[in-house]
Amino acid sequence: MKKVVTFGEIMGRFSPPGYGKIIQSQSLNLTFGGGEANVAGGLAHLGIPAMHVTKFPANELGKAAAGYYARVGVDTSEIQFGEGRLGLYFVEFGAAMRPIQVTYDRADSAFANLDPADFNWHEIFKDACWFHWTGISPAISESAAQALRDAVAVANEMGITVSADVNYRKNLWQYGKTVQEVMPELIEGCDIIVCGKGDAEDILDIVPDGSTKSGWESVCKQIMTRFPRLKKIINTKRGQISASQNTLSAASFNGTKSIKSETVEISQIVDRIGGGDAFMAGYIYGNLIYFDEAKSLSFGVAASALKHTIEGDINLANLDEIETVMNGDLSGRLKR
Repeated sequence: MKKVVTFGEIMGRFSPPGYGKIIQSQSLNLTFGGGEANVAGGLAHLGIPAMHVTKFPANELGKAAAGYYARVGVDTSEIQFGEGRLGLYFVEFGAAMRPIQVTYDRADSAFANLDPADFNWHEIFKDACWFHWTGISPAISESAAQALRDAVAVANEMGITVSADVNYRKNLWQYGKTVQEVMPELIEGCDIIVCGKGDAEDILDIVPDGSTKSGWESVCKQIMTRFPRLKKIINTKRGQISASQNTLSAASFNGTKSIKSETVEISQIVDRIGGGDAFMAGYIYGNLIYFDEAKSLSFGVAASALKHTIEGDINLANLDEIETVMNGDLSGRLKR
């Protein structure tokens, strides 16, 4: 099977043990995470060849981060090492009415200061069938945005499916360009995007126009008119009962009709970081294996739901576990 390639920053993740707060902690657990890399990790764990492309500092932290993803089967052979630091983020896990708290320390990282010329995308995309990126990467720096432009252009040239989670992080856009200046050009090269009504308004100034009963479908139609390459727009919907209990579903629009998944209740959240990435990995897996949009959505939702029960950024649920949830069994019965 041909490989999936992802591109984006990986950071060190520090968190207090259990549900502690940083202010009361004398030690912090270290792991690693990055939205796009988590997609690669989830796919590699399911047996799909996956490569992640990034830049790390040439020190022990960079080596540890690369090794973390290599251990779950991600191809790290095209990762660059050089000057700079590893970006960090700090997570306090929420419970009941106390929400999860994330604090970033990622300025001036090795990834932010990468040289776009270091990446030979024709070589990287050899034997690839899919390229995935997110709206975080072009927000970090002009050089990261340029590397992504280069990647999308080569992927288009080589006939590779391009997907993006266009998520808008307002506080990241600090290098002099606005999201409206950068993202439309990148979206033009996409076949599939993850986009909700909020992101459509923030990035593209598109709002529901009343042409359909569903405001999201109205937004999707306008986006697909503006970007004719797009074949599908997908989105997830989270119901927030508490920090410990959520519901999750997904929908896909192909230009004429939408398909909706079932809603899965997650009754006890262990770690919700990476839940969206787990959905995307599951959705890509479904496209490559099932060739069925409804199954792809259901598999993605099941994968994401299970990720909420697993510590760390990467979804380590196996195929049997995901298909069990996908088929409606949420009992969590003992298996021997």
